[in-house]
Amino acid sequence: MYPDSLKNLIESFKYLPGIGEKTAERLAFSILNLEDEQVELFTNSMNDVKSKIKNCSICNVLTEDDECYICKSHDRNNDVLCVVEDSKSVFLFERLGMFTGKYFVLNDLISPLDGINPEDIGLEKLLDMIKDNNFKEIIFAFKPTIEGETTSLYIKKILEDSNIKISRLANGVPMGADMEYIDSLTLERALSDRKVIE
Repeated sequence: MYPDSLKNLIESFKYLPGIGEKTAERLAFSILNLEDEQVELFTNSMNDVKSKIKNCSICNVLTEDDECYICKSHDRNNDVLCVVEDSKSVFLFERLGMFTGKYFVLNDLISPLDGINPEDIGLEKLLDMIKDNNFKEIIFAFKPTIEGETTSLYIKKILEDSNIKISRLANGVPMGADMEYIDSLTLERALSDRKVIE
């Protein structure tokens, strides 16, 4: 029922995660109401993201340069490395401004069920980075899932002979959560990571 160009735009929006038919239609009709220069900016921005964005040659975070602004900076704490599963995590930490160390972004988390094995997640590059620096601590900042836990344990095993402190983000029961809706892994982690009340 739609003209082909509008139908193609609707179908294109549906490629995005979480976008169904109704939302895709709403977005497509919104594009029709934009000014020509806004549509041009939108189009150019999408093309730029695809053509200019790449992984930092050192830490894998998304950047337009060979090295990201974090790796170029001389103001970072070179003693601590935070290993994350994607660049979104880096940008979240940076937005919070609470971490001043270095980062490394894995290609994925180990998940044999999905065909993602240790050799698929970029460990060689991570180990090279660790070897080339004198990190005193490595923090694993993965989501609290089986894949996150498996990846943490695997890397920890590789690094067990090094004199580097290995830690992970604290996990547990979020404030205001109803106990009956908390998954067993979160509950188990909260119990094992319990703190003494001062």
